[in-house]
Amino acid sequence: MGYQPIENYGIIGDLNTIALIGLNGSIDFMCFPSFDSPSIFAAILDDEKGGRFQISPLFDDVKAKQLYLPDTNVLLTRFLSSKGVGEITDLMPVEELYNGKELIRRVTTVRGEVCYQLRCMPRFNYGRSSHQTEVISENEILFSSNGEDKTVIRLKSSVPLQIKDGDVVSEFTLSATEKADFQLEHVDKRHSGERDFEAFITESLFQTVNYWKNWVAQSKYQGRWMEIVNRSALVLKLLTSYNYGSIVAAPTFSLPETIGGQRNWDYRYTWIRDASFTVYALIRLGYTKEAGDFMNWVEKSCLDIKGQKQIGIMYSIDGQRQLNELKLDHFEGYKGSKPVRIGNNAYSQLQLDIYGELMDSVYLYNKYGSPIAYDFWKNLEKQIDWLSDHWKQPDKSIWEIRGGDKNFLYSRLLCWVAFDRAIKIAAARSFPVNEQWKKERDTIYNSIYTDFWDEKKRAFMQFPGSETVDASTLLMPLIRFISPKDPRWLSTLHRIEKELVSDSLVYRYRYDLAAPDGLFSHEGTFSMCTFWYVECLSRSGQLEKARFYFEKMLGYANHLGLYSEQLGYQGEHLGNFPQAFTHMGLISAAYNLNKQLNDSRNKNVNY
Repeated sequence: MGYQPIENYGIIGDLNTIALIGLNGSIDFMCFPSFDSPSIFAAILDDEKGGRFQISPLFDDVKAKQLYLPDTNVLLTRFLSSKGVGEITDLMPVEELYNGKELIRRVTTVRGEVCYQLRCMPRFNYGRSSHQTEVISENEILFSSNGEDKTVIRLKSSVPLQIKDGDVVSEFTLSATEKADFQLEHVDKRHSGERDFEAFITESLFQTVNYWKNWVAQSKYQGRWMEIVNRSALVLKLLTSYNYGSIVAAPTFSLPETIGGQRNWDYRYTWIRDASFTVYALIRLGYTKEAGDFMNWVEKSCLDIKGQKQIGIMYSIDGQRQLNELKLDHFEGYKGSKPVRIGNNAYSQLQLDIYGELMDSVYLYNKYGSPIAYDFWKNLEKQIDWLSDHWKQPDKSIWEIRGGDKNFLYSRLLCWVAFDRAIKIAAARSFPVNEQWKKERDTIYNSIYTDFWDEKKRAFMQFPGSETVDASTLLMPLIRFISPKDPRWLSTLHRIEKELVSDSLVYRYRYDLAAPDGLFSHEGTFSMCTFWYVECLSRSGQLEKARFYFEKMLGYANHLGLYSEQLGYQGEHLGNFPQAFTHMGLISAAYNLNKQLNDSRNKNVNY
């Protein structure tokens, strides 16, 4: 079939996992039943060996469109042709409503008569294990993995199914208003209970629609760009685990940052950094429950690592720290982009910035959510005490470079945040505070102005002696280290614009001048950095420019309002998809820009 552009996909999920569904009606990626389970469909990573679940019309003149039912994660893929119009409604009933782990597809012909083709081709255990296919009835098939995963899934249908070479195929014709239903579920028993299949599908559809609409209605955001902010919030919610409260960085693995390149990473884990920033965005929108669930997960993780010297940078969704990286050599990768990796060796890296991101999220939750527990605070205390003795170490920092450690500015900034927020939490709660924290906070503050400031370039640099700035520096005013209108910051912003900004899009850093990252391929612009840039512009008072660039950036979203990690030279989406960091950055930029525009408007009103 060939590879679709990454931006051609929509997503559905149940707060356990996510499926990617293309404009052609094919589910080309799904790990099942959890985010970090082995894949059962991964055609996006190998068109021949990955596996897919496709339903599509057998017309040549088909035009396809996709849309979400408003304020939901229920996806419609619509096929339009001169012979008829059909559509697929895809959804996953959320864990909060149903105990089962299942995917539902309802096919409906709207006009005319449409002949459809179905192909369900699971490839278990990342395509490494064969499977058995068992006919229960002409409407029910069991797939059982022969691998160590021992996964069993059931496909039920309202139309007859056939087996061909271990896969399920079917052709069926529907006239106007007729429909066919399909349910793919994870099972630990061989036979399903008795229930009215069509009634169950209908009930699941309406209950799932109502669930998402009720969730969106809880948002406190009432400003400009509500539709895109709500969509980003829905993406962040889909990336949260109902069972654990953790938040994955993205639901996919090894989608390339450069076509044919080596930057292919597994993002199906919880980075303390990414999840903490996501908590910022959720709190701003009023979703304190999700923030609280993440705090509970962090508290459990801190208890789990009692014997460790410091908190890990990333974990599996259930809090495990060992995420050994493997290469799937039998997969060719998206458009030939190898290696295809699962696991992520970055878990063993030293990234000192995570302390600041974590403590800032705790600070905000303690302020706007619920007061944190004493025992949780004592665990955090130990982490900050450890940081007091180790913040001067070089590290890998936010970009997780694999070419050697440096004393990165970003890590220093976030170490300052860690001490600053810990001191503020202690003051707010009257907790005893270690006076050493204040000393270390002030030492870092002075060091940033002396060691990282380049008087000749009039900018804060990536690391002492560096020849380039870094887009992560855009967070300096956002974390309230420096005033967004401070002359030193404005000149730094000007240097970032000169070196890293292409129109409204922002690169992470200059590869020819930055610290080496151990890889040779280049990459696109980072979408989250663009949203940071917009927020810096709005905070500095450049509102017209900020709004112009923000709304231009909205035009780079895919047809459903989703963003991957990066944008390529032609505006194509690159990297894992969709990425929490990008959607968090969008929410933060929209929230702040809307507030600044309202404040500016009110100042100009004559009463």
